[in-house]
Amino acid sequence: MLNVDLHCHSRVSDGALAPSDVAARAKAGGVDVWALTDHDEIDGIPEAREAANALGMHYITGVEISVTWAARTVHIVGLRFDEKNQDLAEGLKNTRSGRERRAREMAAQLAEAGISNAFEGALKHVGNPDLISRTHFARYIVELGVCKDVSEVFSNYLIEGKPGFVPHRWATLKNAVDWIRGAGGIAVVAHPGRYDFDDLELDVFLAEFKRHGGVGVEVVTGSHTEQEYARFATVAKKYNLLASRGSDFHGPGESHTELGALPPLPASVVPVWHDWRL
Repeated sequence: MLNVDLHCHSRVSDGALAPSDVAARAKAGGVDVWALTDHDEIDGIPEAREAANALGMHYITGVEISVTWAARTVHIVGLRFDEKNQDLAEGLKNTRSGRERRAREMAAQLAEAGISNAFEGALKHVGNPDLISRTHFARYIVELGVCKDVSEVFSNYLIEGKPGFVPHRWATLKNAVDWIRGAGGIAVVAHPGRYDFDDLELDVFLAEFKRHGGVGVEVVTGSHTEQEYARFATVAKKYNLLASRGSDFHGPGESHTELGALPPLPASVVPVWHDWRL
């Protein structure tokens, strides 16, 4: 059985490691088929592909696109697309814009809560200044000793109702799926268990996702519980969606799951890679 990991991040977005180092970690974890899926950015693909090929892994192009849907942020993973597609590149560029303004507003809120110089501190943890994010602020807060780890930060800061939370309007669901499909790729809903949708909201969301041409959903992913593996396997079957698997690895010591360490997909689902001739 192939060990497939189709969701992880590098320093090109909010991960802690260079793309080649993420590739090496994936290989060490036993991964056979791998995709780097940085947030709203594909500049890490050439380094990731070169490293994966050198290590003997099958490489899949990937990206995770930030989407605003019904006033919530959701993420759509794109896989197996042409990274040279201009509409995709332009769409991602537009999605990235506005992050600096948002980051400065986040820093201002944190300053009021007693955490000074947060913008400058977060920048020390940024590999790509265009993609400064909550994770970079979280790492700075840990560095200060205010919280012991990133998980504790996200319990006390940077989430709705807590200091440092500033919403941002991302791409539309239609935009994200259109960009991926226009580049020859497939669109997958990332970690659906994180969105706290009730059954009606999930039904409306997935109906729209499929209407735009989306085809998959992550069933086994780093932030899902065993119960959520089963729940979203059922969802995949109910909505006739392919099932994906990915650790959502960001960095050593701060991710729920290591690269390659996830359990296999349930036997009841059809993997997104079922016809990839791997």
